[in-house]
Amino acid sequence: MTTSYPQRMRNDLRFREITVLSSSYVSGFQRIVFGGDALAGFTSQGFDDHIKLFFPEPGQPFTPPEITESGIVWPGDTRPQSRDYTPLFDEQTQQLTIDFWVHDGGVASAWAVAARAGDTLCIGGPRGSLVVPLEYSWQLYVCDESGLPALRRRLEALRDAGVQAQCRAIVSITSDTCKEYLAHLPDANIDWVVGHDAAVVEQHLQAIAWPTEDYFVWITGEGKLAKSLADRYTHQLDQQLVRAVAYWHA
Repeated sequence: MTTSYPQRMRNDLRFREITVLSSSYVSGFQRIVFGGDALAGFTSQGFDDHIKLFFPEPGQPFTPPEITESGIVWPGDTRPQSRDYTPLFDEQTQQLTIDFWVHDGGVASAWAVAARAGDTLCIGGPRGSLVVPLEYSWQLYVCDESGLPALRRRLEALRDAGVQAQCRAIVSITSDTCKEYLAHLPDANIDWVVGHDAAVVEQHLQAIAWPTEDYFVWITGEGKLAKSLADRYTHQLDQQLVRAVAYWHA
């Protein structure tokens, strides 16, 4: 039985300009693969790490801020729009993949759909990581589409490590098409909730026989919903073993 808690790690903050190598559509996501010398030294130790992607106004170059002892100082106090995304980094190829959920009205989604090989994008981070041990014997992951890249990363790590844990995911999705995103993990125990029905998600949580030891719980998605679910269903658990994170806000 593991008794270790997730550990927070700090990273040296860097801003990088990276180059689009390829773009493809995958089960509701626009998958952009980036490369470039700036990715040397990139590290991401936590499965739900996030990096900031910066989107200046059209025609405006990205000017990185100055990192000072008192904080980050932006030129002219003007910070471009940014969005947080889960990094999927391949150390062997030194390539970084970002999966953008495609939706109307999103600055990042619109950029990704229009992106072509040779385009550049500036990123910052990750500033820190929460390193969650793989070996908890009981694990639960609850998310919507916004959490699928992080869930993908976690499930792949569990598979590659050969961890024989009782691991379950409850994933709220727009349509059945989203299931294909994790089709390469056929042994994963996933309850798909089609149509974003919060009541059905709660039914799944109500039916759980919650453990008393050796567990880890991850709940994310829309901020208020993630907090509400965590408050109602995990209050009896060790909160150091529960991670509830807002990935977006209604």
